[in-house]
Amino acid sequence: MAAPRLPRPHLDDVRIALVGLLGGLLFWGVGLSTRPSGEPMVLWDGRWPVLLPLFVMAGCELLRRIRPRTGLLVGTAALTLDTVTQGSLVTVVMFTDLVYAAVLYGPPGTARRVPWITGLLSVAGTIVPFAVLRDPEALLIGVVIGVVGFTPAATGLIVRNHRDAAESARLRAEQTALLAEFDRTQAVTSERARMARELHDMVANHLSAIAIHSTAALSLDDPDTSKQALGVIRENSVAGLAEMRRLIGILRDSGGDLEPAAAPTLDGLGALVDGARTNGLDVTLDTGTDLGALPAPVELAAYRIVQESLTNALKHASPGRVTVALTRRDCSLCIAVTSPYGDHDSPRAPGSGAGLVGMRERVALLGGAFTAGADGAHWAVRATLPLTEGEDV
Repeated sequence: MAAPRLPRPHLDDVRIALVGLLGGLLFWGVGLSTRPSGEPMVLWDGRWPVLLPLFVMAGCELLRRIRPRTGLLVGTAALTLDTVTQGSLVTVVMFTDLVYAAVLYGPPGTARRVPWITGLLSVAGTIVPFAVLRDPEALLIGVVIGVVGFTPAATGLIVRNHRDAAESARLRAEQTALLAEFDRTQAVTSERARMARELHDMVANHLSAIAIHSTAALSLDDPDTSKQALGVIRENSVAGLAEMRRLIGILRDSGGDLEPAAAPTLDGLGALVDGARTNGLDVTLDTGTDLGALPAPVELAAYRIVQESLTNALKHASPGRVTVALTRRDCSLCIAVTSPYGDHDSPRAPGSGAGLVGMRERVALLGGAFTAGADGAHWAVRATLPLTEGEDV
């Protein structure tokens, strides 16, 4: 298997290496060095040995981003070699850049260790030579080590911390934006579901009555029956159109002359039942004793459940009496709607099945219980709505 290829150096690092190499060659060409010839520390005397650490250090600059630790280790060896030659100031400057790059671009462990190591070397380079030589000028060794090693390392750590903080802030901002977008999407979805429920509950009853009575008017050759059916059709058409206008008034940004309709309450159950009787249902309403004051969400849900149940009875029930009963208990409102149930070839008006889903969702939003299904010879819809938020039922 072929070895992985080394990433290409960053273009800025290539420029830094070229500038450093050319600057070092310029200093070398004019004879500038950090130590004079013949000094005791200069073990490799002459002008030419200065070029070897210079070229190595310039090559290490190419690794300052792609391999910062390798560049620092090789650069340290090159700096050590430079100290036994006449030396080049440019080589030392490039080494400080390698220390800075190792902290800034290296792994987190390197970023933590390099400042500590250079800091300890600076302290040791200050104390040990002074203790041995007893010469105040020996303190300059620690100063030089601090300038060459600790200062660029500390600078790189500060820049890295600021960069990491900025990146964390950017990520937090992106996460906040994503959460806001998610909340917005959820709100739009919930609002669409609510609008779908309201549209279905407000209009389905009238359209079902129109479909049933128009079928009767077309199938019966009786002028009086057709006239009566057309009267019911007109009444439900006008009522359905009014409900649609009110819903549009709610949805519009600017309602103009259309005012949003007030949420229906249980006081309107009588009119709702009367409308069902007009459409041909034999309905009885039993609210028992006074239900008293109820939370607005509970009243709206109860009204819509009764409305949808009567619509379903109009479309699907067998001939017979439909009963609507509401009972208030200590902490809940119980709703029961029963209608005759039997086998049918097809419903008297088409349905989508969304009515049961809408009722179940309304009850679930209030934390209540809902059942709907055949109970002997009857179809029963039962719902229990808690009157206090979070109450178990």
